[in-house]
Amino acid sequence: MTNVLAGPFAGYQLALMGADVIKIETPGTGDLARQLGDSAELSSERLGTSFLAQNSGKRSVTVNLKTAGGKEVFERLVTRADVLLENFRPGVLERLGFGWDRLRSVNPGLVYCAVSGFGADGPMRTRPAYDQVVQGLSGIMSVTGTRDTAPLRVGYPVCDSFGGLAAAFAVSSALVRRQRTGQGAYLDTSMLDAALTSMGWVVSDHLIAGREPTPMGNENITSAPSGTFRTADGALNIAANKQEQFEILCRILDRLELVDDPRFATREDRKLNRDVLREELETSLKAKSAAEWDEIFLGVGVPAAPVVSVPQALRSEQVARRGLVATVESPAACGGTLQVLGLPTHVDGHPVSPATPAPRLGEHTDEILAEIGYGRSEIDRLREDHAI
Repeated sequence: MTNVLAGPFAGYQLALMGADVIKIETPGTGDLARQLGDSAELSSERLGTSFLAQNSGKRSVTVNLKTAGGKEVFERLVTRADVLLENFRPGVLERLGFGWDRLRSVNPGLVYCAVSGFGADGPMRTRPAYDQVVQGLSGIMSVTGTRDTAPLRVGYPVCDSFGGLAAAFAVSSALVRRQRTGQGAYLDTSMLDAALTSMGWVVSDHLIAGREPTPMGNENITSAPSGTFRTADGALNIAANKQEQFEILCRILDRLELVDDPRFATREDRKLNRDVLREELETSLKAKSAAEWDEIFLGVGVPAAPVVSVPQALRSEQVARRGLVATVESPAACGGTLQVLGLPTHVDGHPVSPATPAPRLGEHTDEILAEIGYGRSEIDRLREDHAI
């Protein structure tokens, strides 16, 4: 019972790992993501690109939970389910008559995972959850960009993605516990909590060392030279975090005098004088292209790589070799194929891709109702009553 991104992202990860994911949608409208994306034609068919990206491998059933018949269908589905995943605002499902106590009574072994912006408790629990809002409230935007440009939004829905991953991980873990104990679970996943736990040293430096996080642009606060540098034709990331890497970098650039410069003698010295060090290094780096430096540094053990665009990343030999981009049949009226991302983890040495494309709205309604015991006449009656 998920909508737009965080919940559907979680369900997609589970579908890729082999779960039979039944997507319950409102008749006539369905997931809002069916209308989102950079293709008006697909959105008009309720197959928006955003929806297609996160819902391959799932089946769609339409259920109107505001009707008696729809509630009956939902209860039958819950009775047979291993997991219920939803990303309504806290309290919505309870108001529809299906709070955790009711769900647990219907299916004691159920793993129920609720994904929301801020969790089921606290003063912000009822606020609407949009990725950009959570980015701002998590502090992510405050450390993104430079002192002149921050706060900046991260260029993709990072909080939705982390929230979805956290939910999928929690569901998988709860299923392992149920297998051992027979006990179901109520999982309350907060996008805000997931965003904060994803921030690594930004949070740990503050909690443990008392440091106030500040925007560093493309610099790495933990080391120098470690960031993005200008070359003859583009940007190059260099992460010379170890002393020996810094010394090799200076030798390759024919700038050994920098090693002996007291401003750059140690990691802490380099961090204090990172701006001057950057200027010195870029003076030499501008002699060659980013690709040329990449090849040179790779051969001597200095971590570095060009900064590329999303299309370049998707077309790279590395991503192609991993089989991350999968081709599936398009469910759109025009037919053909489309490309979606598979699982970022190989299983038994093989990439994992969706077996089927994202479903059309209600595509599997009759099929699924038959699986849970409804006969043909009962299905027709439910449709007449606008329950499905």
